[in-house]
Amino acid sequence: MNWSGIKAIYYFEMARAGRTLWQSLVAPVITTSLYFVVFGSAIGGRMTDMAGVDYASFIVPGLILLSVLTQSIFNASFGIYFPKFTGTIYELLSAPISPIETVIAYVGAAVSKSVVLALVTLLTATLFVPVQIAHPVLMVIALILISTAFCLLGFAIGIWAKNFEQLQVVPLLVVTPLTFLGGVFYSTAALGEPWRTVIHANPILYLVSGFRWTFFEIVDVPLTASIAALALSIALPLAVIVWIFKTGYRLKS
Repeated sequence: MNWSGIKAIYYFEMARAGRTLWQSLVAPVITTSLYFVVFGSAIGGRMTDMAGVDYASFIVPGLILLSVLTQSIFNASFGIYFPKFTGTIYELLSAPISPIETVIAYVGAAVSKSVVLALVTLLTATLFVPVQIAHPVLMVIALILISTAFCLLGFAIGIWAKNFEQLQVVPLLVVTPLTFLGGVFYSTAALGEPWRTVIHANPILYLVSGFRWTFFEIVDVPLTASIAALALSIALPLAVIVWIFKTGYRLKS
């Protein structure tokens, strides 16, 4: 394992995050704070408890994932797309570093940034509402795994994209709407039919439900289903990335 190459790419990506601190950390935290003000304070004060939990606290796990999922994709996709855009991708491909080491470096840096963002968002939430975490260790593990899944997806998107507009198609037009509809602001028990059944086709629901369980031990879907959905969300983009490196799809042309 070429740890020197992995560290070089990792440190470079983390340094880039420091240069774009406003975009990668400050702006998402401000946006999340506004959600807490609007939904937690203004609307939450007029709502009953959600699944036995105070509404303002109930939305904390969902709001954390709302920012983490999109930022994970953005961080990972831009990290690998920028060498393609500048033409330095050929230096990376000819360097003595294997595809798995490349993925570890880029995805590892993106996951690190996503976890930091999530923890800062969680800290911000404590300024607005009381936050209790029933299983803090499992919460961190779930956070890392969910971030890894979407960073892998972002890495694949970064290779697929031909321009900056295509980098934003999936996170803005697919992931963000699915996240809003995935139980971030409500429990599926509050929905009537047929929407209560329809929403179970949304894969984000299973991730939000499983992550919320680590906070309050309440779920919208069985915990085993959330674990299976998380495993699948990691396996699918990883399989795509393996295929990309085997075929050279949009890497060598």
